[in-house]
Amino acid sequence: MKAIWNNAVIAESDETKIVENNHYFPMASVKQEYLEESETHTRCPWKGKASYFNIKVKDKVNEDAAWYYPQASHAAKPIENYVAFWNGVEITG
Repeated sequence: MKAIWNNAVIAESDETKIVENNHYFPMASVKQEYLEESETHTRCPWKGKASYFNIKVKDKVNEDAAWYYPQASHAAKPIENYVAFWNGVEITG
């Protein structure tokens, strides 16, 4: 699977995990040079507190387009520190 935005491959892995129709990529498969920490946090009732990244490719920024659970709840441990994408990021197989 690949996560693509602004013609750049942001992440690529054969070991994504699908939860609620989102592909979660292992953190090691995500190209860190495209990520900027965001101040945004949300809470999922069953997964826990999510942290976000802005994606920056060339001169464009896609705010809060990636999220992950640094300390997932017990039920979501399999996706702890895995990254999911939205907001225009294309996921292809």
